[in-house]
Amino acid sequence: MTELDASDAAADTLTGGPRRRRVRTAGRPGGVPLPLLLPALVGLVFLLLPLLALLVRAPWRDLPNQLTSTAVWQALQLSLVCATAATGVSLVLGVPLAWLLARTDFPGRGFVRALVTLPLVLPPVVGGVALLLALGRNGVVGRWLDSWFGITLPFTTAGVVVAEAFVAMPFLVISVEGTLRAADPRYEEAAATLGASRFTAFRRVTLPLIAPGIAAGAVLAWARALGEFGATITFAGNFPGRTQTMPLAVYLALQNDPAAAIALSLVLLAVSIAVLAGLRDRWMTAAS
Repeated sequence: MTELDASDAAADTLTGGPRRRRVRTAGRPGGVPLPLLLPALVGLVFLLLPLLALLVRAPWRDLPNQLTSTAVWQALQLSLVCATAATGVSLVLGVPLAWLLARTDFPGRGFVRALVTLPLVLPPVVGGVALLLALGRNGVVGRWLDSWFGITLPFTTAGVVVAEAFVAMPFLVISVEGTLRAADPRYEEAAATLGASRFTAFRRVTLPLIAPGIAAGAVLAWARALGEFGATITFAGNFPGRTQTMPLAVYLALQNDPAAAIALSLVLLAVSIAVLAGLRDRWMTAAS
């Protein structure tokens, strides 16, 4: 035992129990190396400067008039409705999919997980083209939807929901799957020993345990759906009042009315900040 350990043991004896010791790291540098500090500061400025420019150049005096205009209000209302509907679709389909990936073992599970997360890295425009080829009037499935049920998804409000759900659902699946893997499966096993079916155990035991993860994934999916652009404009088009969401309205207004584009961008920025604020406790807990 070294002198440091002996002094800690003596202090524990005097205080009546073990103390929380400070972690000592040998050779820890006293400052930040300059070759790391300069790129870090440049990266921070690179990320923050566009957002600061948006705030500086915002037409604050005309902002109420811009946000209450008919075109902006239609885009805002449609975006909120479609993003909420897409989140609902993601919850109905994504939570069971996350449970399947986390709780069952089947051949090719890793490959299926890779396919589920593919929309995260797939260019949104490519996703829109894929949706057209699958659900368009001449698509693999869309032709049967049109001929059998008279359902046409492209260039409709329902098409906006489908496009947003396609790009947003992986966020929810990843969040819920991670929460399921962290949850103790013994609670479900105890419910099974008491006679509960697997679905009853999932509904009465598992869902309350993973509710925070579901909520976090739903918020992320909703925010992603609200900001979706590429797949929406490719699959649903850009028709005011029907398929023109806020990102599409920003793109169109930037050519004709920059003040309206800035106003809509501020709304999206405020939503993003609200999402970060709502999830800060979860992220800080995971990081600590």
